[in-house]
Amino acid sequence: MPQQLSFDLPAIAARGRDDFFVSTANAVAVALIEGWRDWPARKLVLCGPEGAGKTHLAHVWADLSAARILSADALATADIAQLATGNVVIEDADCIAGQDAAETAFFHLHNLTLAEGHSLLITARAAPSAWALALPDLASRMQGTPTCVMEEPDDALLAAVMMKQFSDRQIMPSAGTIPYLSKRISRTFRAARQTVEALDAASLSTGRPVNRALAAQLLDKSQA
Repeated sequence: MPQQLSFDLPAIAARGRDDFFVSTANAVAVALIEGWRDWPARKLVLCGPEGAGKTHLAHVWADLSAARILSADALATADIAQLATGNVVIEDADCIAGQDAAETAFFHLHNLTLAEGHSLLITARAAPSAWALALPDLASRMQGTPTCVMEEPDDALLAAVMMKQFSDRQIMPSAGTIPYLSKRISRTFRAARQTVEALDAASLSTGRPVNRALAAQLLDKSQA
């Protein structure tokens, strides 16, 4: 069968609370986000592997708390005083280790936000002790921040993650496709994302529906 033209259109992620599947791997994180007014230090680090749902929960919290969301790598040029007038989410905080301007800005934002009586949610892939921050005062404040670790998915969450990623791409896999994949791919968020991306690409290029047969062919090819 000749290959069809395909268009690499971006998937649009649904990030509302109702779109977030709760399982044993993330139930504590969800409870902390929903109970954010009770954070004892008015701050929380949410860490976990790529695809665990940190950004999704950050958006949920932003909706609940009217917080602004900023990537950590934008801190160096941000208006810290303006950001600190409300609740703030800082995403990918571990990525600025060794960046003097960004670390300094983060330190001031942390202090000013809390001093103004607002709350701070921070996301990262690892816990603060592994960030290798160069600014000692920032490192000590981050290591003293309550931290919630999101784990790799259990079976139910792995299936739900794939279903959501298919839905974000406006794909409806046939019945049995996701259970088939769940038993055969690595139980990681990365594997789920890569599998969905590969099936989407294969479906677009061949014109075939996303079903168990296409999934089996893709997995056989990847293991060859």
